[in-house]
Amino acid sequence: MEILYLLIPLSLVFVALAVALFFWAVKSGQFEDLEGPAYRILFDDEPRPPPTPDESDRGAHGPDDEAAEHAAGGDEPSARRDP
Repeated sequence: MEILYLLIPLSLVFVALAVALFFWAVKSGQFEDLEGPAYRILFDDEPRPPPTPDESDRGAHGPDDEAAEHAAGGDEPSARRDP
């Protein structure tokens, strides 16, 4: 029974520490973008070469380009793209 005199204050200290760490994480922006890293891993960071004049219209893209654009959410207005 005497162990409760140690465990209750110790648990309160741990709860206070957890709450303080949570508020620090929120304040420092750890929860700002939850979806960006999940999408970022799917795409390469290499820049694309500039399009040639004959590829500037939409009909010149191949099926791979259309599939990549659809996967990036090109047809959905609510999809977010990271720069």
